[in-house]
Amino acid sequence: MSRATLIACGFVIVATVAAGGGYWYAMSHRASASGTTASAQDLAGKKILYWFDPMVPQQHFDKPGKSPFMDMQLVPKYADEAGGEGTVVIDPRVAQNLGVRTADASLGTVEQRITAVGSVVWNERGVVVVQARSGGFVEKLHARTPLDSVAKGQPLVELLAPDWAAAQEEYLSLRRAAKDTGLAEASRNRLQLLGMNEEQIGLMEKTGQPQTRITLYAPINGVIAELGVREGMTVMSGAMLFRLVDLSSVWVNAEVPEAQGAWLRPGTAVEARVPSFPGQVFRGRVSAILPEVNAATRTLRARVELANPGGRLKPGMFATLVFAQSTGAKALLVPSEAVIRTGERSVVIVAEGEGKFRPREVELGFESGGKSEIRKGLSEGDKVVVSGQFLIDSEASLRASGTRMEGAEAPKAAAPQMHRAVGEVVSAGAGDLLIKHGEIPSAGMGAMTMPFRAPNGIVPPALKKGDRILFEFSIKPDGEFQITDIAPADASVPEYGVRK
Repeated sequence: MSRATLIACGFVIVATVAAGGGYWYAMSHRASASGTTASAQDLAGKKILYWFDPMVPQQHFDKPGKSPFMDMQLVPKYADEAGGEGTVVIDPRVAQNLGVRTADASLGTVEQRITAVGSVVWNERGVVVVQARSGGFVEKLHARTPLDSVAKGQPLVELLAPDWAAAQEEYLSLRRAAKDTGLAEASRNRLQLLGMNEEQIGLMEKTGQPQTRITLYAPINGVIAELGVREGMTVMSGAMLFRLVDLSSVWVNAEVPEAQGAWLRPGTAVEARVPSFPGQVFRGRVSAILPEVNAATRTLRARVELANPGGRLKPGMFATLVFAQSTGAKALLVPSEAVIRTGERSVVIVAEGEGKFRPREVELGFESGGKSEIRKGLSEGDKVVVSGQFLIDSEASLRASGTRMEGAEAPKAAAPQMHRAVGEVVSAGAGDLLIKHGEIPSAGMGAMTMPFRAPNGIVPPALKKGDRILFEFSIKPDGEFQITDIAPADASVPEYGVRK
């Protein structure tokens, strides 16, 4: 082969290599220039908006990688998951796994049926107090035990009343003298004030002898709710000896939900059942709606008076009450379990189809029989979520917050907060340090091993694996941890601690 031919072949090879190199450079430069677009699609061709750490979802990243906050990979957020502000898109298979169930908002009648529970107490209107109307001594006690039953007219206690003697002698003297009937009548009235009844005064007038002993009898049929006397005691005028309660009727203080209180009226018929007598129904009426709401249980108390034949109902018994039913007007109803009550508003999650869910604020009306009346916020036929709605509502609130943050005007840049920590160098790379550190309270970080950017991207040559260092760093808007100052940690610094 001639020299000219060899030179020509050489030029061809050089030209070919140059052309290939130029093509490779152009393609690599083009790929580099369009890297953001290429990385914004996954293998299935779905468009990716950004990457994020599920534990810190408000921080967005423009490329995949390891989370700077947690020891986990970043998760992509796809474009078809963004259904608008507050809307959540959930894959139907995931929704099924979460147990998401829906129900239709439909027109119906709110059945005004109230079932409540309560406890049996004394009927305070049937309480009678037996007192000593004059001072004396207890000579004999017939009723000795609290909660004993007593019958009307049964003797309870015998008292010796010395104060009666002088008053009776005075009356008998005036009566025998028969000079001033007015004084005699006044003296007789004094005996009544001292506690003598007509029978005792008549006996004294018949025999002409003072009666100094008195027997007190039960004025009603009932039980001794309180016993205030013992045999041998000295009692003063007005002292409480017995407190008797009539058990022919009792009260039940029923705890009624606040939302159903407007349906109750005094006089409403009530049926009550107690576990002790499962086959018996005790009937009564609402005697009063007490003007107080329990702040802890959000219930009000309805005082129900029940007939108590045979005294079967005892104070302290647990009772289930059913109030008289009535039919309300037509209304838009949803299952009560579909309503999320925040304290300030009521929300339901509406299923919009194709895996999209949106929270919607509603105005509630009456609630009964597991159904809640919707006065505003829904239309007939809307599908509401009745299970799993709390998870969806939380995600929707977070999505709405993120949307507002993205759409807001960018605030003025603030000076980055500086954090100090002590750690151990695990490895050193090109401009990065892998550091094992302890808890950093100022940054809200726990103990972990994570990468930090070296000062100005240059790792100090003297640093080596295992060195303990004291370093100062800031967190950039893109989530990168930038070291601003670094120095060896002396022995006085706690192990993996934060310098005070």
